[in-house]
Amino acid sequence: MIRKHISIWMVVLFLLALPGAQLSSGLTVSEEEKLSRSILGHIYSHYEIIDDPVIDNYINRVGGRIVSVLDDPVFDYKFHVINVNTFNAFAIPAGYIFINSGLVAAMDSEDELAGILAHEIAHVNARHISQKIERSKKIGWASLAGMAAGILVGAAGSAEAGQALTMGSQAAGAAAELSYSRDNEIQADQLGLIYLKDAGYNGEGLLKILKKMRSKQWFSTEQIPTYMRTHPAIDERITYLDSQLASTPKSNKTRPPVAEGAFDRVHTYLITQYGDEKLVLKYLETQVKQHPQDPMAHYRYGLILARVNRRAEAIEHLRTALQKRAFDPYMLRDVGRVYYLDGQFEQSLKMLKTARNMIPDDADCGLYLGQTYMAMGLYDEATPILRDVIEKHRGYTRVYYILGQSLGKQGNLADAHYYLGIYHTRRRDLKNAIVQYQLALKHTQDAERRATIEKRLKKFEEIYAKQRKQRR
Repeated sequence: MIRKHISIWMVVLFLLALPGAQLSSGLTVSEEEKLSRSILGHIYSHYEIIDDPVIDNYINRVGGRIVSVLDDPVFDYKFHVINVNTFNAFAIPAGYIFINSGLVAAMDSEDELAGILAHEIAHVNARHISQKIERSKKIGWASLAGMAAGILVGAAGSAEAGQALTMGSQAAGAAAELSYSRDNEIQADQLGLIYLKDAGYNGEGLLKILKKMRSKQWFSTEQIPTYMRTHPAIDERITYLDSQLASTPKSNKTRPPVAEGAFDRVHTYLITQYGDEKLVLKYLETQVKQHPQDPMAHYRYGLILARVNRRAEAIEHLRTALQKRAFDPYMLRDVGRVYYLDGQFEQSLKMLKTARNMIPDDADCGLYLGQTYMAMGLYDEATPILRDVIEKHRGYTRVYYILGQSLGKQGNLADAHYYLGIYHTRRRDLKNAIVQYQLALKHTQDAERRATIEKRLKKFEEIYAKQRKQRR
């Protein structure tokens, strides 16, 4: 994990400021997309991107609602949550927007999340990133990925740390010169407020979350949220937003959240599944004691208890919550999930089947129902459910592994190895991906599938050979 105060955007700015060939006309859209692919590879290698459909789908729905009001957006925007317990959000070229789990956890509403995403979307849509690149000198494309890796790996504490620290000081200087200006920030807020209004959000959400971040600026620079370093002029921005919102009539176009209760579910999952175990456990235990009649207090406490393997207590609190919200399919699903983890498969099956009838498109409900059937040896029941999850949630990496296991138990080795190959590809484990695709090719009879596998193998073997050569 990269240390919490290292900023990807500072790294990007450094890379773009290095001396080298000047592109006379700046970056085209295709060049910006090419640059983003280089940067993405290193972000994925050194940060933990949360692979959870509950969280990922929601963040992209909120971001997508904002993007939908743009006039002819240049890029296909993608939104990701990084599992880092600090306050930050940033965009890289070509419309990839990242927000830290710690920042989302500090929010109280979808309006606050929409506010941050709208601001980042505005930076991209106004081409602030592209303009910074255009005004700077750049290294060649071929050198970019290797240089980024040197900085990122060094920042993570590798053997090249000494060299990376030297680069890091240069990066800081470049960042000071090329980071977003106050004008960039105010323009992004101006545009962001327009986007929010058009998308049916309350612009006060952005103001509220900025004030929360400012309140974290306590005693030393080490305690200043990363967001305030990469997005300067926060006091001026708060003053501007205050005056704008005070002088603007309330919009009558406000729309409900993207899904009823979705923010609370995502917020609960981020805290209980990705927050600091000890801190969250202590906090939620206090909440249950203070609010013993609140089903959500018991629900959240049950989830964190399950995470720390106190499953009997987890089931007790989840069932307490369920007694007051008997028709909540998400609570039913989570009780079933904990029963599965505890080896109580009959109880798990009962809960998960009921939940799936109510939320048939929920990825985790399908995944754990499939796993429960597998644990009971019912692979014919498990496989179609797992295939359905993949069909509806193609980005959910874990399910490819589970489906591969189920197919293998049924003797369908062609599909089993194929899906395991996809799983390892998504985890960027080329060595094991190649092994699985080779085994899939050995068993596959379908001509179209064979052609697909052969194409992937050729590409991955070339990349893997280059990686091995570079490591020597």
